[in-house]
Amino acid sequence: MHKHTHKNRTSLLHGNRPRAFQGRSSRFYNFVARKVLRGLYRRLAQDVAQAAPQGAAVLDIGTGPGVLLAELARLRPDLQLTGIDLSPDMITAANRNLAPYAARASAQVADVTNLPFADQSFDLVVSSLSLHHWDDPEAAVPELARVLRPGGRITIYDFRFAPFSKLAAAAQARSVLTAAEPQATQFRTGVLLLPRCVKWVMSS
Repeated sequence: MHKHTHKNRTSLLHGNRPRAFQGRSSRFYNFVARKVLRGLYRRLAQDVAQAAPQGAAVLDIGTGPGVLLAELARLRPDLQLTGIDLSPDMITAANRNLAPYAARASAQVADVTNLPFADQSFDLVVSSLSLHHWDDPEAAVPELARVLRPGGRITIYDFRFAPFSKLAAAAQARSVLTAAEPQATQFRTGVLLLPRCVKWVMSS
């Protein structure tokens, strides 16, 4: 749930805030993700697990402390799981949380606009409560399309104010991720303070 340096600091809900995910703050966020929001991540993992093909390679953008990946690893032992985040402290926490599944799940520091993976590396790309932090959603689109295999999907869960429309416009302009019209549906989180979020799906 992290991300990408924003030039406009007028809103606390948009743009990357790297200091908010380092040191003591990263430890606090790790605790919140593992304890307070565990139910949310379990629901997200169940939804992703139902959509992931057998033996799929899954990339989690803005993985934070890797709780979604840990839940996925528990549900689907066949999946190969990779997470990225801009915060080194979050990645340290993620790899600690993923230690029981280290043979098939790991996380590394990387930016969604410059993914360190070969073309067509993943069957499914997911992201949870991270898109609204991305600096440049339009620049992320060609990278997401590049690493996604033919027939693959991108599933993003975020607040309704996240820049989904920017993703759609960039995909249309570049003629990528247009195998089907983007789908936006309401997703029940099971969390009292955030009962619903938007589930956004794009296909290659």
